[in-house]
Amino acid sequence: MNKNLTPKKIVEELDKYIISQDEAKRNVAISLRNRDRRKMIEDENMRREITPKNIILIGSTGVGKTEIARRIAKIANAPFIKVDATKYTEVGYVGKDVESIIKDLVAVTITKMKEAKFEKLKESVYEIVIEKVAKILNPLDKISDEKFEKAKNKIKKGDCDDIEIEIETVRKDLDMPLVEVVAGGEDDSALDAFLDHMSSLAGKNRKLYTTVKKAISIFLEEEMEKKLDYDSLIQEAIYNVENNGIIFIDEIDKIAESEGTGKGDVSRQGVQRDILPIVEGTTVMTKYGPIKTEHILFIAAGAFSQSSPSDLMPELQGRFPIRVKLKKLEKKDFIKILTDVEYNLLEQYRAMLKTDNVEISFSKSGIEKIAELTAEMNDKIENIGARRLATVVEQILKDIMFEAPYDEPKKVVIDVKFIKKIFKEEIEEENIDKFIL
Repeated sequence: MNKNLTPKKIVEELDKYIISQDEAKRNVAISLRNRDRRKMIEDENMRREITPKNIILIGSTGVGKTEIARRIAKIANAPFIKVDATKYTEVGYVGKDVESIIKDLVAVTITKMKEAKFEKLKESVYEIVIEKVAKILNPLDKISDEKFEKAKNKIKKGDCDDIEIEIETVRKDLDMPLVEVVAGGEDDSALDAFLDHMSSLAGKNRKLYTTVKKAISIFLEEEMEKKLDYDSLIQEAIYNVENNGIIFIDEIDKIAESEGTGKGDVSRQGVQRDILPIVEGTTVMTKYGPIKTEHILFIAAGAFSQSSPSDLMPELQGRFPIRVKLKKLEKKDFIKILTDVEYNLLEQYRAMLKTDNVEISFSKSGIEKIAELTAEMNDKIENIGARRLATVVEQILKDIMFEAPYDEPKKVVIDVKFIKKIFKEEIEEENIDKFIL
């Protein structure tokens, strides 16, 4: 729990990555803060009664719905999963059932928490691993203590990274061949590989030829596995999911019953009915144990171009009391996305081309032209919001990226003249087929 993570601070963080959509950012910031407020209440019965105020974000693709949810989870360091409502089917039908959302969230959380714990453990086992590798390279009965220490230092510096050695490992997931065993076949190699694989699954050590660098990585994981308390990790992960989890349900409008369109079938109703108990609060059984869902925050999103949130089941509507309509992005928004956002698209391309000794810069007028073209294409073709920017910038830089690296360092200024030359044919003939996604 971070007491300093106030709604204002949360919005300030979101502003670094998401342009406009102030109302949506304020609402998710309040919902996130309310979860921390609940945890600070001393009365346990009161804490139990306070449930998250789930949100529906309404807006066309590319306006920032997914990014808001993803960034919120990152800011809060919370378990997060994004799912597409259309990928799920009613219980009894072929396809993924809704409860698998919770199972997937738990699995993702355990993996991330394990990685975080490994990072903390790495330093404590590093010396053990280096000594283990040094002993394989330089058996102690054939080398003095002084030379052994020198050998360890060489390994640490990376001087021995490419040397091949034979190691013994308990790892089951390394270099396992995918084999098909055919009964009565003349070639025994496939059968031998299969039997080796089965032996490894039984927990037996196996020998492996690999480089020193790879051996260090294998031994590090083995040593960290020994030190990690998996029972404790799983309990922590379950608590984290139940109290801090965020589930983003995209395309929720696609399972709504839209009046007059003939698109309200039993499968959609069934998915809504199955989602309802998860959102209301139920217990889902997973292989790691039971998971209570009543304090997981749900953020749903959809364009609702042919339906509205009121077309959802009344009970489901009631579980999403906060509704926010995101605004359409315009030229001025695209300019800000290209200039004000941290690690924005233009910075990404600058960094990539710099690796090939190409220095690109974008003039103010050039950036305005990119934003103008993006807005025009969204109006003429289909409005995909900020996602159109990548299409436009990619077209502008396509030839430069293909020709790089050049014989000599190269500087390129992307201005209006440069962009008009690239888009001459499209601007004159309105040839926009290549920009249809």
